[in-house]
Amino acid sequence: MIDLRSDTVTRPSPGMLKAMGAAELGDDVWGDDPTVARLQAAVAERAGKQAGLFFPSGTQSNLAALMAHCERGDEYLVGQLAHTYRHEGGGAAVLGSIQPQPIENAADGSLPLEKIAAAIKPLDAHFARTRLLALENTIHGMVLPAAYVEEAARLARSKGLATHLDGARACNAAVASGASLEEICAPFDTISICFSKGLGAPVGSVLVGSTELLARAHRWRKVLGGGMRQSGVLAAACLYALEHNVERLAQDHANAETLAQGLRRIEEIQVRQQATNMVFLQIPQRHCVPLGDFLKERGILIQAQYGTRLVTHLDVSAADVETAVAAVKGYFADSNG
Repeated sequence: MIDLRSDTVTRPSPGMLKAMGAAELGDDVWGDDPTVARLQAAVAERAGKQAGLFFPSGTQSNLAALMAHCERGDEYLVGQLAHTYRHEGGGAAVLGSIQPQPIENAADGSLPLEKIAAAIKPLDAHFARTRLLALENTIHGMVLPAAYVEEAARLARSKGLATHLDGARACNAAVASGASLEEICAPFDTISICFSKGLGAPVGSVLVGSTELLARAHRWRKVLGGGMRQSGVLAAACLYALEHNVERLAQDHANAETLAQGLRRIEEIQVRQQATNMVFLQIPQRHCVPLGDFLKERGILIQAQYGTRLVTHLDVSAADVETAVAAVKGYFADSNG
């Protein structure tokens, strides 16, 4: 199947599976799994931070970071479209007793500085204490401008706030902007970096930051059920991804651009946006389900809905992109015939 639903659908490559099978293991709850230790150190070094902490998922990594920064009754500032607010089950509120203060995202995915400043509460018993600014990079495939990120972090620091980055696709942001991962991470106190999306690992995220903050996050990882035993078998996949699958993200971005160009030639479809490895479409509602069924019969999977998102990844080749474009053209040719 040519699966364009998400970059989370990738399967481990033969090289990755071999690395997993050969991983040196210990018990990470006891802190003695050497492969996990190597992964945490390697990601922290690339990100320019003191320490790293391995998590089963980005959702848990983000939540542990929020709980490390905030206490019960505190609040964090976050975008309306951000995963930590919109797509992670309300965990900050449900499990962390942390109040989200959502801010409407601008068209480029940023949070306008004036809206951030206006949302910070005064030190008054009537209000939750504003403790943290959380951004996301990339967001909807868009890379936040570096100058904006610097300004937002500077504003947060001037108001006594910490900063967290949901960097699920931080490596995409780095490759697309020509920056290093360290440069992407530099303005933030903590960053969650996911390996189970474009980097192709089956499981895993690493939270990076200061030793002190990660000690707090480590406790919350245990509370949240994220303490794993011989997790080096999973960390080995992430190490393989770090060593082999970062630079190749540029190919995913190029394939997404080719996909967008091809679909723009189809009159019935509007390409709303193409950024990094994502293409966002508007498809007439009456065509959504029939198009999805038509493509599935031809070995192509999409999320067939108005506002469809197509995502390229390491299991989608340039030839697959051409096949997908041709199939969509074929559907509309048949439906108009």
